Amino acid sequence: MFGFRKKPKEEKALQAANSGGWRKIFESFTGAWQRNIEVDATTVLAYHAVFSCISLISADIAKMPLLLKKKLNSGIWADHSDIRISPLLRKPNSFQTRMQFFENWMNSKLSDGNTYVLKLRDENGIVKQLRVLDFNKVTPYVTDDGEIFYQVRPDNVHGLEQQVMVPAREIIHDRFNCFFHPLCGLSPIYACGLTAMQGDAILTNSANHFKNGGKPGGVITVPGAVDQDKAREIKQSWDEGYSGANAGKTGLLADGASFATIAMTAVDAQMVEQLKLTAEIICATFHVPIYKVNSAATPSYNNIEALDQGYYSQCLQTHIEAIELLLDESFELDEKTGIEMDLNTLIRMDTEGRYKTYSEAIGAGWLAPNQARKNENMLPVEGGDTPYLQQQNFALSALAKRDGSENPFGRISQPEVTPVPEKLPEDDNSKALSDHEQFMVKAMLKGLLTHE
Repeated sequence: MFGFRKKPKEEKALQAANSGGWRKIFESFTGAWQRNIEVDATTVLAYHAVFSCISLISADIAKMPLLLKKKLNSGIWADHSDIRISPLLRKPNSFQTRMQFFENWMNSKLSDGNTYVLKLRDENGIVKQLRVLDFNKVTPYVTDDGEIFYQVRPDNVHGLEQQVMVPAREIIHDRFNCFFHPLCGLSPIYACGLTAMQGDAILTNSANHFKNGGKPGGVITVPGAVDQDKAREIKQSWDEGYSGANAGKTGLLADGASFATIAMTAVDAQMVEQLKLTAEIICATFHVPIYKVNSAATPSYNNIEALDQGYYSQCLQTHIEAIELLLDESFELDEKTGIEMDLNTLIRMDTEGRYKTYSEAIGAGWLAPNQARKNENMLPVEGGDTPYLQQQNFALSALAKRDGSENPFGRISQPEVTPVPEKLPEDDNSKALSDHEQFMVKAMLKGLLTHE
């Protein structure tokens, strides 16, 4: 079913690629490990800014359907269908929808810097399913002659009961930020992990502060000498009576004792500003505009398309292009066939903007009315398949012929008019016409000749 051998050839020595990752101990800066400053992956992913960036990018990538395109002889890319590929683009495997599959794909890439997709083949060697593997259970290996394998440890979800070595042709490996090794990517968390830990510490301290009724910690000062047992008794009595659920109650101190706060207040620590700074740093490492995470920072101007276009170009485009290219190579598509994500689902203008764009395109003659109606999910109308232009518009070839004449802007010569005879020929057999009748006949003949 898997279409690969469980062990590579024995004569090929395997060397694990150095991941440079942060799964166990992650140094956010040089010397962090020696100073016991550890970035915990679970804590980092739970911080709201990191969670928002990863879930936002994953959802936006997943909501775009995949289209199989083929280049026609006219140069136009048209929708295409292939019995091998089209079913996989609609449903990659038996237990995930298309959206769930690509959310899983992007969650792995953004959390670890790497996504490993296993190809499952039938008895005829045709790929029937695509499975996103757990990045914690995959390690890339390189042989002495440069051949690449992936060690996949047991995984019940994908039917792997024992460890196997998978050749590179059976794995789709999406990676980015490959700073230390071309086979091992880095998550943006590598750059913002310490910032996320700082934000988590601020929120944890704030939660403890308000759990204590918003009362800061302090010290009880007693005049004179106090032995250790007496000091412990005073402290225990104060903690039990005036902290936690009892915070805010009236305290009583005797014998000249006094209470002085020593904890820094939220105002002194500028907690709001610090949290805002941590969110901005994290969004910068993920290339996500801050207004996508913090609604209070939404730009004032009303241009949804421009905002989405900026978000697409600086954040999503590199991931979209990577997925399209990897799928093209995985299915061995020729240069006239390709897989594309439908950006119309991602970038949608407001109603007024769309209608204005359609009107300008139809008026310019390069968009037919029925094409605009199709984009709005409306039935075609008779005569709407042809682009139209106004009558006063001239073709470039006609203008070129006019400009090539001797006098392109001269007056056009009028056709010669046959003169009307002064006297009508008299018919000997007819009665002579009166002067008025002769005048009327001359006028009629003159009008007919001029019209001709």
